[in-house]
This record gives sequence, structure tokens and C-alpha cells, in this order.
Amino acid sequence: MDLFSRSWAALRTAVAELADEDFAQPSGCSGWLVRDLVCHLVIDAQDVLITLATPVDTEPTRDAVTYWEVTDTPPTGDDPLDALIVRLAAAYQEPWLLKFHLDDVGSAAGRAAELADPGLRVGTRDQVLTAGDYLSAYVLEWTLHHLDLAAHLPNVAEPPAEGLARTREMLEEIVGRAFPASFSDKDALLVGTGRRTPTDAERAQLGELATELPLILG
Repeated sequence: MDLFSRSWAALRTAVAELADEDFAQPSGCSGWLVRDLVCHLVIDAQDVLITLATPVDTEPTRDAVTYWEVTDTPPTGDDPLDALIVRLAAAYQEPWLLKFHLDDVGSAAGRAAELADPGLRVGTRDQVLTAGDYLSAYVLEWTLHHLDLAAHLPNVAEPPAEGLARTREMLEEIVGRAFPASFSDKDALLVGTGRRTPTDAERAQLGELATELPLILG
């Protein structure tokens, strides 16, 4: 849960330090500008608040790793929620409004996470997890989206090293294989999730694992 807080705080700080013109740049999410990604983070923060306020009495059905669904289909932007986020982001018009909303809702989500009982069972997406596992799952979300934010903005600081390492561990648990030790955590995540095409040398190092990539998570 502490790693959730550090990863989330680093991502929100990165957004707060963006210049206005950065919001019109492409992000690492296919078809999304930076403003669309930041709007998605506002929705994510709302989801955290909603989930932590939705306790359930039944036993957990997922943990931090199995929370994630793997699909072979990359996002196309045709999903109704994805399309809504693009329209909603455009409606903000001024970047400072998006910054303000993310800081407002994001700070509340961060405080709620710090106050949550790790053993509390919560419900989301027709799943049941402990609050600790749910927040641990979001370390992956924050870390990947932090990389997306910085994809075309070289001045944006990278995610915390411990967040990169933990996200790599989760990705390796999901795929059931380890990435080559020669891959940095960042490269393992970018290549593993299809955010970057592996070089010929990297593909050779991946071996059979290359046939199972990319992992499209949802």
C-alpha cells in the first residue's frame, strides 16, 4: 500500500509539472493525447474512491495479479468509455482545469488509500479483493500510465524505481515467465505490454516468450 502511495504521488506530481503545450502531445496510449490520458487518471482516481467505499462480506476472488484480464486485442478507441474520455478531455479546454481536477480527486484517492484497512474486502468489476491487493494492483496501472505520460515528453521524470520493479514482477507473474535479465525494468514493461516493438536482438533474447507478447491488460 505504501508503494501505491509513492507511485500515485509521483504520477500526480508529473502531471502537475506539465506545461500547457504538453497536453496536446501524444501519449503512450494509442490514439490518446496527454490530455486524454490525464482525464483517464481522473476516472481512475474516482474508481479507487468508489471501490474503497464498497465493502463486501464475501471471500476474495482475485488478488493483485489475477485482478488483471489479459486480451489479445489492443484498444482501438472504439470502446464507449474510451471514446467518452476523449470527448470529456476536450471539454476541459484549459489544461489547468484538468490539473485541478486530478489534484482534487487524486489527493482524495491517495488519502483514502492511506486510511484503508489492507484486510478490508472490497468489490469492483464483479470481483472481490482485499483493499491491500486492490491497491497493489494499481501500482501496475500507475506505473504503466506514468510511462505513457513520459513517452513523448523527455522532461517528465520516470516512475519510481521500486514501482517499475514491482510492475515487472507482476507482469512476469501474469505471463508465467521471466523477462531476460538483460532487459531493464522499463524495457521489459514497454516491450511486454506492446508499448514498444522489440529489436531483433531483444526478440532473440526473449526466445519463446516473444510469441506470448504483447500482454494487453484490462
